[in-house]
Amino acid sequence: MGLEAEYSRERVFNTPLCEQGLVGFGIGMAAMGHTAIAEVQFADYILPAYDQIVNEAAKYNYRSGGQHSAGKLTIRAPCMGVGHGALYHSQSVEQLFMGVPGLKVVIPRSPIQAKGLLLSSIRDPDPVIFLEPKILYRSSVEHCPVDDFTLPLSSAEILTPGKDLTLISYGAPLYTCAQAIEMLRNPSSTISAHISPHLRTASIELIDLRTILPWDRETVVESVRKTGRCVIVHEAPVTAGVGAEISAHVQKEAFLNLEAPVERVGGWDTPFPHVHESFYKPGPTRILDALVRTLTY
Repeated sequence: MGLEAEYSRERVFNTPLCEQGLVGFGIGMAAMGHTAIAEVQFADYILPAYDQIVNEAAKYNYRSGGQHSAGKLTIRAPCMGVGHGALYHSQSVEQLFMGVPGLKVVIPRSPIQAKGLLLSSIRDPDPVIFLEPKILYRSSVEHCPVDDFTLPLSSAEILTPGKDLTLISYGAPLYTCAQAIEMLRNPSSTISAHISPHLRTASIELIDLRTILPWDRETVVESVRKTGRCVIVHEAPVTAGVGAEISAHVQKEAFLNLEAPVERVGGWDTPFPHVHESFYKPGPTRILDALVRTLTY
């Protein structure tokens, strides 16, 4: 708010609601050396611009042999479910970009993370897709520093250390993962009343990926080698999701350390529903079940 008044309409302006056009415009600005931040109002509507992003922005540096680049382009887009967005306003599209060399994909979990990661994205030499979980706009509160600061891209953060299981997520589902861990430890919870007492003392290592392309393989593999168990959570469908890529790499690099199959918890393989979004998204009960299955395998 107030950006146009502070920086003028020369730098801050609305565009027509044409995603292919506004992203293409941003690529052109970046190619000319300007810093361009393009906002797609909902990540669901980034698909008309998919050709521009994949075939132009991501390849511009490579195809010119490093002479030209669209690396000064950052594309912001709200993503994930908000409770009433339905099939065109609640989708998670990050997995559509995981196989695109030349891009970076970042998803913050909180205001401080959003500011530090966004400033890093804007200054990064590669074009960045910056996906903001929309449900956190009004539910995630922090005292965010007003000073300029950055947080490293492609560097996962261990939120709670542990030794018995590695729980991996990013964005809004991290808070649901924390709920599931609390339910596991809480004997008074009716949902988890059946859980054996020895499981309640399990030490869970919760990791926020922050960047999913390229993701922090070293931190994840080191954690799984230590714990021997791994659960991955995301809102996007399980099939061909972020969890599929991570689990494939984990079993390759930490196969001899695994005590259980890598478990994935995600959205169902259906379009995002019109109603009952909470039944589609991975809730704390589904995550808790995955933790128990993995710990007791």
